[in-house]
Amino acid sequence: MDVFAITPASSKPLWFLAVICLFLLIILLTLLLTAYASQTSSVHLNSEHLKIKGDFWGREIPLSKLDISSARILNITKDSEYKPKWRTFGTGMPGYASGWFRLRNGEKALLYVTNRNKVVYLPTRDNYSLMLSVAEPEKFMDKLKSY
Repeated sequence: MDVFAITPASSKPLWFLAVICLFLLIILLTLLLTAYASQTSSVHLNSEHLKIKGDFWGREIPLSKLDISSARILNITKDSEYKPKWRTFGTGMPGYASGWFRLRNGEKALLYVTNRNKVVYLPTRDNYSLMLSVAEPEKFMDKLKSY
């Protein structure tokens, strides 16, 4: 029996596979960061700013940009105008929503929500609202209003 080798392919398939593997690695790292952030996100508050530490949408917001007098605690499990309707750029998984959403009332909101029964709703002067699931919402509101 005679054996004839197939002519080796060019390096194009290897580059193609490398790009796919890199893409899959980026997706995996993004999912791991999201899983980590869903367990460790936090809100830091001082007399000058509110700082959200979490995944891709964390930010620092000066207190002067917040409408603290309109802040309140909501239950968004019920049919509410503040319930998120559309995710525009964010993460939406069962039990965790972070990023930019549109609410049922059409308002733009930055969410870090894990518990929909007690959500701090905090409007800003920049045409969006914050919705945060802090561990002690009443204590958070008291501290926020003290500044």
